[in-house]
Amino acid sequence: MRAIAQDGFGGPEVLKVVEVERPEPGPAEVLVRVHAAGVNPTDSWHRSSGGLAGAVVRLGWDVSGVVEAVGPGVTTVAPGDEVFGLPRHPLPAGTYADYVTSPARHLVRKPAGLTHVQAAALPLAGLTAWQALVDVADVRPGQRVLIHAAAGGVGHLAVQIAKARGAHVTGTARTAKHDFLRGLGADELVDYTEADFETAVDPVDVVVDTIGGDYGPRSLRALRRGGTLVSLASPAEAHLAEEARPLGLRAAFMIVEADQAGLREIAALAEAGLLRPEIDTVLPLELAAKAHELGDSRRTTGKIILSLTA
Repeated sequence: MRAIAQDGFGGPEVLKVVEVERPEPGPAEVLVRVHAAGVNPTDSWHRSSGGLAGAVVRLGWDVSGVVEAVGPGVTTVAPGDEVFGLPRHPLPAGTYADYVTSPARHLVRKPAGLTHVQAAALPLAGLTAWQALVDVADVRPGQRVLIHAAAGGVGHLAVQIAKARGAHVTGTARTAKHDFLRGLGADELVDYTEADFETAVDPVDVVVDTIGGDYGPRSLRALRRGGTLVSLASPAEAHLAEEARPLGLRAAFMIVEADQAGLREIAALAEAGLLRPEIDTVLPLELAAKAHELGDSRRTTGKIILSLTA
């Protein structure tokens, strides 16, 4: 089968198409024929530095496809089922390939109303947004939520999830993306190139920060007492918890985890028409390096997807 591999760390040019043996599912695993795979910032991080482990891995976590075979003990899906999910994350998965194996319970059935390309855009970014807003911050109706990089892969899904939870949503994004975000339900928008978000909006209950750097400390100043900052940027942001505590605030750094229950909630929102991924670009597997070039530019709106079917 075809797969994307790399010999070492570096820019997008290190990504190559190789031929490898098709894997076989082990106990409690399934083999998925990949129809589409999402491209995420964490993929670029692992490509360039090896991520937290500092090791070369087969890239890709988002997947949507069809179950080809099941290993011993699998009861939740069967060959022929259309599924999507986040295999093994944060351990390597390798969804940039014609086939991938996955623990059966890291997948759920694909919503009938979504294409494989759309479904492949949801697992990592959608679960990140869900776990940040629901599991960590416990967003409730009427609360005010501020989402940084609101037009990005995680951000645009977080806007929709927060609205589905009944929140008042403010997003930071360039003015050119404001109409798009209003269409997703954003209530207020701040162009971060023209205004300081911490003074441009009323105090909020929750901030979701996908950017890091000085956005963390500045976001603490945007919170009302008792509020929560969820940082998704890097482990270095963990120090914000100490800064937040004396202010009567809470700050947490979060890494997304494979989560079947969360995937089912995301699928239900999609089925209800309350969650739709924006697809920026679709490219074939052999143009994975081009997909990473686009992702590294940080100028996309929504998700970049690799399609493995004609």
